[in-house]
Amino acid sequence: MSDFNTSFALPVEGAALRPPAPQPLSRPLGLIGLLRVLRRNPLEAWTKAHFERPILIEKYLLGRVATISDPAAIRRVLLDNAANYRKDTLQRRILSAGLSGGLLTAEGDQWRMQRRTLAPLFSRRSVDSFAPEMLEGARAMAERWRGLGDGAVVDVAGEMARVTLDVLTRTIFSDGLGGDADEMRETMRVYFDTIGRIDPFDIMGLPDYIPRATRLLARSTLAKFDRAVDAIIAARLRRRSGEADDQRTDLLDLLLDARDPETGSGMSEAEVRANIITFIAAGHETTSNALTWSIYLLSESPFWRDAVATEADAELANPTGLNIDRLPVARAVLDESMRLYPPLAAMSRQAIHADELGGETIEPGTMIVIAPWLLHRRAGNWENPDIFDPARFLPGRRESINRFSYLPFGAGPRICVGAPFAQQEAAIVLGEITRAFKLELRTGHRVWPLQRLTLRPEGGLPMRIQHL
Repeated sequence: MSDFNTSFALPVEGAALRPPAPQPLSRPLGLIGLLRVLRRNPLEAWTKAHFERPILIEKYLLGRVATISDPAAIRRVLLDNAANYRKDTLQRRILSAGLSGGLLTAEGDQWRMQRRTLAPLFSRRSVDSFAPEMLEGARAMAERWRGLGDGAVVDVAGEMARVTLDVLTRTIFSDGLGGDADEMRETMRVYFDTIGRIDPFDIMGLPDYIPRATRLLARSTLAKFDRAVDAIIAARLRRRSGEADDQRTDLLDLLLDARDPETGSGMSEAEVRANIITFIAAGHETTSNALTWSIYLLSESPFWRDAVATEADAELANPTGLNIDRLPVARAVLDESMRLYPPLAAMSRQAIHADELGGETIEPGTMIVIAPWLLHRRAGNWENPDIFDPARFLPGRRESINRFSYLPFGAGPRICVGAPFAQQEAAIVLGEITRAFKLELRTGHRVWPLQRLTLRPEGGLPMRIQHL
């Protein structure tokens, strides 16, 4: 493990970095204004009261909504009384475009069977075994950047999407993701931008058979993504039938071989498709965004950039037995980046029966909103919450963080099964980039967080490469 100083602190008085974020509103928006902001960027709809109060209950078109940022109440919803809180109607409607039936949206026995099936692929031993391929993907990207020359400008958001796609094809989708990599990346960008946009019809609770303009506009792109997923499944079925020699087992094999221990039945084609899309989202979209924000924050914090580079020089030069435990500084930077810019900015549940949270009565049918964007930036949960300070996640300090104050991957039974994979991949890629390059934001570009299904920088992240 790297030798690092657990008392890291910013070295210059007044050098604390306060990354860009919308200012909380002084009062709630009216109905029309709220619908407009939710469509454009939901991050800009939060008020001061949402950041200040541990539980805030309001009434909207869909009924009562309780926004909770109290760790004890969140623990009750996600763990202690999780059976009383199901995925709510609005969230199901938003995620229904392609993700319905997969691990992210499944409930009850269907979810339990899928979780049991997929968990072994993301065990600590399995994730550690993927480290060489993760490093190969990072080095292939670094070599490509070297060919661009000093001073070249790249869109880091697009580049991180590209490298995480490459890692996926080297690890858990060994037949590849089909087609041209850049075309696939752009298709997925539009896909997740589309399903992540809140449509006014969804908020008003109109039935699913009424077309959503937000999805009609991207219908051809969504169809293209569906065809690409179908091609992945077809290629695997051909290989399994003996038309190809490579017999490597990966995630898709597990999905196709999955059997319910009680009934013996396997996953339907729709379930297989939904889980492929789910793991592309988890293994690509969220990881690439975490890397993008981390690279931006390091470009604004030379002290932490140098700390990550020093660690990576020591550990990645001799990658035998490489795993995330050997990269604690890179991991701390990533964790702090996901605190400030959580991959999933909000999640929601619906109360089945009456309950009590933090002294407030929760009526049946109440929508429960747990927003990591609020939770991670609430002064009652964190010291200097708006400041970029990875030291809070270094060994010796991270252990004191309340488990339900920090939810980049969720919590409880439905915590993201692929989190260990994503964390290790991101730490390795971040280390390799930082030891080889310095990056600075292109002059004149405004960095701004935009919430869709995930949280990304609006308009990408153009940065200038400096070779080391």
